[in-house]
Amino acid sequence: MVTLAAGGRVRQGARDHAARVRCPAAASLHPGARGPRLARRERVPAPPAPPARRPRLLAALALTLASLGAVAAAAAQGLRTDTTKALVPLDEIVSGGPPPDGIPAIDRPVFVAPAAADAWLHGREPVLALEVNGDARAYPLQILMWHEIVNDTVGGRAVAVTFCPLCNSGLVFERTVGGVTLDFGTSGKLYRSDLVMYDRQTHSLWAQMEGRAIVGARAGTRLAMLPANTLAYGDWKATHPRGRVLSRETGHARRYGENPYEAYDTPGSLPFLYDGRPDPRRPPKERVVGLVVAGEARAYPWPVLAARGVVHDTLGGEPLVIFHRPGALSALDAARIDRSRAVGATAVWSRRVDARVLTFEPAAGGFRDRETGTVWDLLGHARRGPLAGRRLRAIQHVDAFWFAWAAFHPATTIHAP
Repeated sequence: MVTLAAGGRVRQGARDHAARVRCPAAASLHPGARGPRLARRERVPAPPAPPARRPRLLAALALTLASLGAVAAAAAQGLRTDTTKALVPLDEIVSGGPPPDGIPAIDRPVFVAPAAADAWLHGREPVLALEVNGDARAYPLQILMWHEIVNDTVGGRAVAVTFCPLCNSGLVFERTVGGVTLDFGTSGKLYRSDLVMYDRQTHSLWAQMEGRAIVGARAGTRLAMLPANTLAYGDWKATHPRGRVLSRETGHARRYGENPYEAYDTPGSLPFLYDGRPDPRRPPKERVVGLVVAGEARAYPWPVLAARGVVHDTLGGEPLVIFHRPGALSALDAARIDRSRAVGATAVWSRRVDARVLTFEPAAGGFRDRETGTVWDLLGHARRGPLAGRRLRAIQHVDAFWFAWAAFHPATTIHAP
C-alpha cells in the first residue's frame, strides 16, 4: 500500500495547467475569491500561451499553490491507494493542482422546484438531466463545474452524477458495486486530461470517461452507466414541470453562474495535461456524441448533427437516431454561462418501437417520425400523434470533446454523412 500525497506527481506543464485551468480549486479554498482565470482569447484555434506570457502564469501559480499547500496541510492527508494494483502507468496519472477533495463533491444535495430555480437559472443554460423510476432531476452545469461529483439517490438508486470540465463530459453512474454503496470524491488528479475520482471506501482511482477503476483495490471494476442528457434547462422543464433541480444550497460559497474555464472550448485549442498528440482526425475540442454499442465505438461530430438536426445510423446492429436541438448554451465559453454562445443539445435513441423501425425528421416543437406522424421531444417522449404517451428507448452516450473520446476509444470510427 502506497500513500499518494496531496498533489501527487506533477509533470512538466502541470503547474501552468493548475494556474490557468483548475482555478475552481483556488476559489474553493477561499470562498468568494475569483482565483486566476484563463486568459480571454479570440474564438479561433490557439496554441498554448507563448513564453512571453509565462511569467504572469507562474505568478498566478505561486498564489494558487500557496493556497493549495495551506489546505493540504490542514485537511488533506493524501489517498491510501493501493498502487500495486494499476491498469495504467502511474506516471500518466498527474496532479491537476488541487489536493484530494480540493474540489468538493456534493454529498447532501438539496433540490428545489423549477419555480424556485427560475430565479437564478436561465432557460438556455445547460443542465445534466437524469430520470430514474419516474424521479426526474436536473443538475445545472453552473453548479457541477465547481464540484464535479454529486453523490445522490434518485428513484431509489444510489448514483454518482459527474461532470469533467476539461473533457466537457457529463456522465451518471450507479455507485452500488457488489452490494456495497460507494461514495466518490475528487482525487485532484487527471488521467488523459480527464477527472480522476476516488471512492472513499477503498481509495481506488476511477477514470470518469469510462467509469473504470484504474488503480487500487477495485482496479478493473466498471461502474454501470445510466442514460443522461445535457440540454437546455427550459427544454428539461417543459418535459418535467414537476421535476427537481439541484439548488445552490451546497454548503459551499461559490460564484455559481460564472465560468472559471473561460474560452476553454475553443475547438482548435489543445487540452491541458494531455500527453502525446491528440487524434488529428477532428479538432481537439470539437464536441462529439460518443457511442459504444455491442463493442463498436463511433463518434458523431457536433457540426454534422447541428447542420442536419437528425442523424440515422446503425451501430452494433442497433438502428438508432441522434437528435440535435439548437439553443442550449455552452458552459465553457463566456465568463458568465448565461452570456455564452449557443451550441445546442443532443440525445440518442433506438429507432425500434414495437415491431417497427422509425425514421425521423426535424419538426416544429421537436422531431416527427415519418411512419406515424407522431411528434417527439428531445427527451424521447411522444407528445402528439398516434404514439402519444410512448417513449423511445435511450442509448447510452456521452457528449464530450473529441480529444477525450478518442483518447479512451482510439479505434473509434467517425460518422460521415
